[in-house]
Amino acid sequence: MGEAMTLLTIATQTASDHADEADQLRRLPEVTVAALAEAGLLTICLPAAYGGPGTGPLAMIDAVLQVATGDGAAGWCAGIASTTSSLAAFLSREVAQTIFSTPNTATGGVFAPNGRGVSDGAGYRVTGRWQWGSGTQHCEWIVGGAMCDDGTQRVCFFPKADVELIDTWHSVGMRGTGSLDIAVTDVYVPKEYTLQPGVTKVFVDEPLAHFPNFTLLALGIAATGLGVARRALDELVELASGKKPQFSSRTLAQSGFAQTEFARAEARWRAARTLLRAEVGEAWKSAVDGDGVTVEQRVAMRLAAAHAAGESIAAVDTAWTLAGGSAVYETSVLGRCLRDAHVVTQHIMVAPKLNETLGKFLLGADFDANMI
Repeated sequence: MGEAMTLLTIATQTASDHADEADQLRRLPEVTVAALAEAGLLTICLPAAYGGPGTGPLAMIDAVLQVATGDGAAGWCAGIASTTSSLAAFLSREVAQTIFSTPNTATGGVFAPNGRGVSDGAGYRVTGRWQWGSGTQHCEWIVGGAMCDDGTQRVCFFPKADVELIDTWHSVGMRGTGSLDIAVTDVYVPKEYTLQPGVTKVFVDEPLAHFPNFTLLALGIAATGLGVARRALDELVELASGKKPQFSSRTLAQSGFAQTEFARAEARWRAARTLLRAEVGEAWKSAVDGDGVTVEQRVAMRLAAAHAAGESIAAVDTAWTLAGGSAVYETSVLGRCLRDAHVVTQHIMVAPKLNETLGKFLLGADFDANMI
């Protein structure tokens, strides 16, 4: 545990040291990727049977949150890769060992079925293009969802050599995630390198293998938002002790208005993190006990994740506003936090519109649980 924590600390510091470089490159620098891999942060959810750490979603939340305090883009990519690695539970040992042939292999991609597959019985010829391929530039294997002519929806694993990376990621925030478009053209995928969400049975009987994948993805994104917000609040604390706003003889830390608004923001952040960990902890206990994760628990986790993403924006906005004019410059860490936090809630897994879906369940209306 001590070594793992040390590696996590090193990865967080490395991400922080190279955050500006990631912003400029519009992808994570190799040194950051190497530090994430060394700390096992790209395969947090890989089944233990296939070489993973055997930890649960709470460990992923805490690790991603910490890395995101160094750089939101690094936390985002760690969460995406780790969530993708959880899909190994639906692959045979032979296939999983091929994909994860080296320690901490990075995987990523897009679950959405934007591709089309043509079956020959043993596999599929897939063509498609997907947006938001976060971190795929450093991935060895890349996934893409496809609707197939045999009536199935599948997530397909492609070796990186078969995937075209299209440089579309000129974004406002989360620039370092390298979330460009990915595409394949008539790439053949053997059936054993595909899985059907909600249909394919697991090959390994571990608690995490029975945890909902879409929920894992949402948790990683929410944890990233919380990490970005933590960095923003910490930056304000550091700034407030020395900065005197214009026309004021007192430091920002001595301002009654700043004190009040900061306390409120801190409380909102702590409450959001606590709710997220509480709901996930309850569901994880059910999974460990072999009782499965209920729809009610899935809704509760998704509600907490969306809430955390929204509260992260509120905390960052407060810190940025209190910082005053110094926060508007491109060199400001608070400026990057502001941009990154607002990208978090654009992700479909935690977007505000999700509350409509969750509200249907909470109010007893017709409800489709497939996507949560």
